[in-house]
Amino acid sequence: MKILVMSDSHGNINNMLSAVDLETPDVILHLGDHISDCSDITLLHPETLLRSVRGNCDRGYPGLDIDEFVMEEKRFLMTHGHLFSVKFGRASIKKEAADRGADILLFGHTHIQHHTVADKLIVLNPGSIGVGTKEYAVIEINNGIIECELKRL
Repeated sequence: MKILVMSDSHGNINNMLSAVDLETPDVILHLGDHISDCSDITLLHPETLLRSVRGNCDRGYPGLDIDEFVMEEKRFLMTHGHLFSVKFGRASIKKEAADRGADILLFGHTHIQHHTVADKLIVLNPGSIGVGTKEYAVIEINNGIIECELKRL
């Protein structure tokens, strides 16, 4: 399974579409800040499952602040990150992920790519697809093995 992870699109739908076209994912995960951009992606790629959470710029839009789900027998926890003050460190969000038994923690908000593995928890921030260096991430899960790659358009 190939998962495209994007965050902080800030209205730049063209960058999102470019990443979708390059990667042809099975699933798209959007980590907030302009959650409304997801509706255009869904219209153009209705065959692709898309999940999203709200960011600090998405007040007033319907949706979840935190989403927890299982795919390919791996537990995901995704959130934008602002509720956990990720610009000041990752301890709080990592504790939340560990408390929930997550295998993969996804967050955005900082516009800075990040990928680590600690105590069997994969921590991933795809960066910003909408501003700056136009970054995203790809997760591939095959036979229980998880591979993550940080990318740029």
